[in-house]
Amino acid sequence: MENNVKKRHPRALDPGILIVNIITSVLGVIIGMELIVRIGISTNTSIIGALVAILISYIPLKIFQPFKSIYAQNMIQTNISGATFSAANSMLLPIGIPYVIGRPDLVTPMLIGVILATIVDGTLIYKCFDTEMFPASDPWPPGIATAETILAIKNKGKDAVLLLVGAIGGVIGKMLGIPTDLFGVSWIGDMWALGAFGVGALFIGIVPKMTNIDFQSIYLPHGIMIGAGLVALIQVIVALTKKEEERGGTSAAGRFTTSMESMRKSLGGGFIAYIVIAILIALMGGLMSDMSPLKLIVWIVFAAFAAIASELIVGMAAMHSGWFPGFATALIFLIIGMLMGFPPMALALLVGYTAATGPAFADMGYDLKAGWILRGRGEDPEFEVEGRKQQYIAEVISFVIAGIMVALLHNNYFSQGLFAPVNHTYKVTIEAGASPEVAKYLIMFAIPGAIIQFVGGPAKQLGVLFATGLLVGNTLTGVTVLVALAIRGVLVRSKGETAQTVLYVLGAGFITGSALYSFFTSTLQLAKKS
Repeated sequence: MENNVKKRHPRALDPGILIVNIITSVLGVIIGMELIVRIGISTNTSIIGALVAILISYIPLKIFQPFKSIYAQNMIQTNISGATFSAANSMLLPIGIPYVIGRPDLVTPMLIGVILATIVDGTLIYKCFDTEMFPASDPWPPGIATAETILAIKNKGKDAVLLLVGAIGGVIGKMLGIPTDLFGVSWIGDMWALGAFGVGALFIGIVPKMTNIDFQSIYLPHGIMIGAGLVALIQVIVALTKKEEERGGTSAAGRFTTSMESMRKSLGGGFIAYIVIAILIALMGGLMSDMSPLKLIVWIVFAAFAAIASELIVGMAAMHSGWFPGFATALIFLIIGMLMGFPPMALALLVGYTAATGPAFADMGYDLKAGWILRGRGEDPEFEVEGRKQQYIAEVISFVIAGIMVALLHNNYFSQGLFAPVNHTYKVTIEAGASPEVAKYLIMFAIPGAIIQFVGGPAKQLGVLFATGLLVGNTLTGVTVLVALAIRGVLVRSKGETAQTVLYVLGAGFITGSALYSFFTSTLQLAKKS
């Protein structure tokens, strides 16, 4: 509030912003679908969207003048990143699973289910953001990177120079094959969580070669994630059921714009929504002919549980480390579903449904973090809540456009044999089937995973991040993260918080440079292949 004049946040449905949102959504969907089928990952396009909005603001036409506002720029980057991740991770990847299993007739039921699940996924982080469990003040590293990029360009000066230096380092490192996005994230995210991730990545990169043991074949990473994930969920339940006075009463509640009571209601409503979607998928997919009524009910409840559990695990990992283990978490619930005796088609729909929840939750968390910083870090709660609402509207628009485009274009990819590579991993896993041997390994390795998560506590997520490193890491990833953390530790210890402030901007620069390099090189490579 300034001179008693209430600040007005730009509206997602303002004509100029809506038009650009639709255009950038289409761009984000194309980028996401192309990268997920040809490379196997989808890049974070938030910074690309922010730069597009900034460039648009220089066009001397009245319709583009709103984009001089950092809040409008925030909505565009929210929109394009939502379109990218939802189209790739939450829609195209899941609907490819029944196709590779040999049941293309299940693509439509799967698509309808995952579109609805994605909207619920995004709605839940909107409802849960800035609670005690998902505080706006926690890292959400890509969100910091996006906000710092927008502010550095707006304010110019020292931060702009630091951002440019970091971006150059990000590009050079990426050209040399170094994951400089992770390097930058390690200067922003929670050090304990990222340390656990780095150790897990280094372990899986080095120890199998030293011991000649294939830890994937004995399900060590999967077991540790199951143990850590179960403890993480128990920690979530404990936090949700704490009474107000146990959490610090009104003094604790006053630090957040969303109460735990509101979050409890939102998660309860989300679980009911996931039950309804699971029933819809089961009916359209014809699962009643494959399973007894009792087993069908168990499948519906477990699918809904897997959907909400997956998004909470993925969301907490993303909040602390900037990395969300969506593929890996879906694989864990697939294996549990196999041990429960579900038939192949039910497993295919289960893993697709689970894979759809989490990516939008994590990605929108990053975007809301960026908006929170740009809006003054919660200094004006009313303005913050209104801005968050406009970001949510922009995100839902991107989900709708993603759903329409995936529905229209998915067959162009599938008919050429182009699928997300992880789809074949899910297929092979389903075809291999479960056995008592698999159950033995999972239970055995779940114990250390549970212990690590319990010891680290809910604030650090050590078990989940260690398991994530085991599942998706390698030697280079581990070395990069641990070296970056060592540099950060030395500088912060010797120079204090001043050094950490500089590292935030430099880290944002590394992420920006890496994102820009990946964007342009991937786009050029895809153009050559098409």
